[in-house]
Amino acid sequence: MKSILVVAVGVLIIGGFFFGLPLALNVDVPIRVVESGSMCVTYNGSCDGGSHVFEPTLHVGDIIIIQGVDAKDLNTNYPNSDIIVYQNPTNPTATPIVHRVVTSYEVDGKLYFQTKGDGNPSMKWPNPVEEYDYDSNCIWHTGEGVSEDQVIGKVIMRIPWFGHITLFLRSNPWCLPVLIAIIIGLIALEFVLPILKKKPQKPETQPDPTQEPPTQKPETQPDPTQEPPTQESEDTHESADDLTNI
Repeated sequence: MKSILVVAVGVLIIGGFFFGLPLALNVDVPIRVVESGSMCVTYNGSCDGGSHVFEPTLHVGDIIIIQGVDAKDLNTNYPNSDIIVYQNPTNPTATPIVHRVVTSYEVDGKLYFQTKGDGNPSMKWPNPVEEYDYDSNCIWHTGEGVSEDQVIGKVIMRIPWFGHITLFLRSNPWCLPVLIAIIIGLIALEFVLPILKKKPQKPETQPDPTQEPPTQKPETQPDPTQEPPTQESEDTHESADDLTNI
């Protein structure tokens, strides 16, 4: 019973986390994993999150926490500007892009943001960025920046390394069924096996209410009207003998 209670509490906590986090951060998908190295500034040729962990940029395998924001509140002061997650203007259904804001401009009262990956050529972060390095000129080739209604949110936290688990499961489809089977097996060992091992107890025999209890013979009591048998005393026999001798 205690194990069931612990599991139930764990499910409630995890469920509350995943259902409550989108509400708290004002975004539909608040947790994502970095899949490409476009935001990685390599110092030793690697982009695995193992080097320069505390650099204010992103690596492959990072888990990022996203918060929905008003586009007007975004920091556009490059190189210390915000990293945003946005929809591809020419393909909104594609995987969202996570890049840094380089600058912004306004057209007919609507904000637009020019963005760039920190690790994309030719000038890597935090070096100054030229217009030909903007995503609008390198990815969708229109020159038009990301509109404010295409901004999903900004990155507020980076958790290194742990996203590699998601990437591994995604690239190896067989892993997920195996993981589910292991979880089911552990649940069976914890709850089902003890039930099967428990031996049934023999029920205690109850007396038959329709059967009369055995009768016991009453003890015989002496008859108060009957005199007890008399016994001749030794004195009487001695007297008779004495008479015979005379």
